[in-house]
Amino acid sequence: MTAPFSHGGFGHLLANSLTFLPLSWLVLLRGRGDYLAVWLGVYAAAIPVWLLWPVGSHGLSGVVYGLLGYLLLIGWLERRILSLVLSLAVLLTYAGILPSLLPIFSPPGVSWIGHLSGFVGGMLAAWAMARQKLPDPRV
Repeated sequence: MTAPFSHGGFGHLLANSLTFLPLSWLVLLRGRGDYLAVWLGVYAAAIPVWLLWPVGSHGLSGVVYGLLGYLLLIGWLERRILSLVLSLAVLLTYAGILPSLLPIFSPPGVSWIGHLSGFVGGMLAAWAMARQKLPDPRV
């Protein structure tokens, strides 16, 4: 549970922070509830990895990918122009880190499964938040 707060050195912490801070800021612009939802989604998606994956991982990158997954999906779910522009801008800016969601593109020693579970957790958070904000069609 403390994996996001442990790092393998200053370089690891710096690399994660340079992506974590702007993505966190973008999600926080949408609201504290959205930010909390991403963290909860990342932790929920990480539980099977923690229980079943034979090698542990640490670092903030799972949360980084959760923030990224949330920001990429929320625009398409809400279908509002500002949300779509945000999703597109995030895609264009951070597309280069998406291949590390797959084991064949992840360097040795990098937890692709941690990245993927974080990304899925962020997408779950986007789905939950978009669903919560949609008007009730029965009204």
